[in-house]
Amino acid sequence: MHVLVLGAGVTGLATAWYLAADGHKVTIVERNADVALESSYANGGQLSYCYVAPLAGPGVLSKLPWWLTQRHSPVRFRPRADMSQWRWLLKFVLACTHAQSELSTRRLLKLSFLSRELMHDLMTRESALSFDHTNTGKLVVYRNAQSFASARDLIRFQQSLGCEQHILTARECALTEPSLSKLESKLAGGIFTPSEETADCYKFCLALAQLLRSRDVQFLLDTEITSLRPDATGATPRVSVHANGQEIAADQVVLCAGTASADLLKPLGIRIPLYPLKGYSLTARIDERDAAPHVSVTDYDRKVVYARLGDRLRIAGMADITGRDATPDPARIESLRAEASQAFPQAVDFGRAHAWCGLRPATPTSTPIIGATRFANLWLNLGQGALGFTLALASGLLTSELVGGRKPSVPLDGFGLPA
Repeated sequence: MHVLVLGAGVTGLATAWYLAADGHKVTIVERNADVALESSYANGGQLSYCYVAPLAGPGVLSKLPWWLTQRHSPVRFRPRADMSQWRWLLKFVLACTHAQSELSTRRLLKLSFLSRELMHDLMTRESALSFDHTNTGKLVVYRNAQSFASARDLIRFQQSLGCEQHILTARECALTEPSLSKLESKLAGGIFTPSEETADCYKFCLALAQLLRSRDVQFLLDTEITSLRPDATGATPRVSVHANGQEIAADQVVLCAGTASADLLKPLGIRIPLYPLKGYSLTARIDERDAAPHVSVTDYDRKVVYARLGDRLRIAGMADITGRDATPDPARIESLRAEASQAFPQAVDFGRAHAWCGLRPATPTSTPIIGATRFANLWLNLGQGALGFTLALASGLLTSELVGGRKPSVPLDGFGLPA
């Protein structure tokens, strides 16, 4: 079959990889001049296979008033005359229960464990892949005792599902990652997960795109999808893809267009609970090797992550629920810069760090939408949110299995279109 993959971020490229491995003719359609220039470009760099708990959780509602009213809050909300924003927020609030959080975590762990297996297999098979991959583990540190107590409860639950995670005192955090020594007195404790990894998502995408081209996958770059149009002339409804004033013919279509997906689906009568969470990052060359963290560090209460990517430090964080505009907010960048310079003051020249922001395509429960639609030739693979890099390979494999009519490698209950 000829399959169109709409979107050349990490999710679209992973989907194309497995479709091509199944012997399909694959064409990737991307509105930018190259691959991975939006959400996949400068994300947090974490492959977080065990730490997949959704943003919506039982302790979140009590934090919302502070988060949503403070200028430098890690989560910021700006109300808009946009019903999709309010519908998303309502569903997010309804998802902030213990039962829903555990259910989402169970589902996400199935995907993340499969993704880890696939990533290791890919690196073994394609030994030339180079994308600053390391497996030094992930340390999540907590400044607030209440947050740390809640984390210990979550970790015990995740341990029961197969995660290897260790609860550390503040002193043990500093021993695990010596660059945290200046923060030790401010920490309540931490969680260390030795199996977690870091990598440069953009470099991964470039390398995967090169492999795809060597396997005759075609790329239509600088090609904006203008519409998906319903076609009910046959026995079953189908869609046609239109870009730059022309139809792009194919047998099957997989939509992996991130935050743009919702608008493309609306004319088809498909409403998905997808909304962009704007995140920010800084990237700078490391000045003092021992002043920068060697393990991946997440400052839970500040919602900031630190990942060493080769000789660079990636600092990422924040979630702005402020609309679909990807324009960086200078105040948020400065807030991230100030936070990082306080945590690791000698690590990099923060004044010269490269700043970036992107829109994470998120669902209220943090679980992606993977599956069929009422159109016989249209499939969805989107909504991975902050876990896009982590879940990309599993999401791509599962989508290729569905397109090929095969049984998915893991159950997809809860990942289809919501009723």
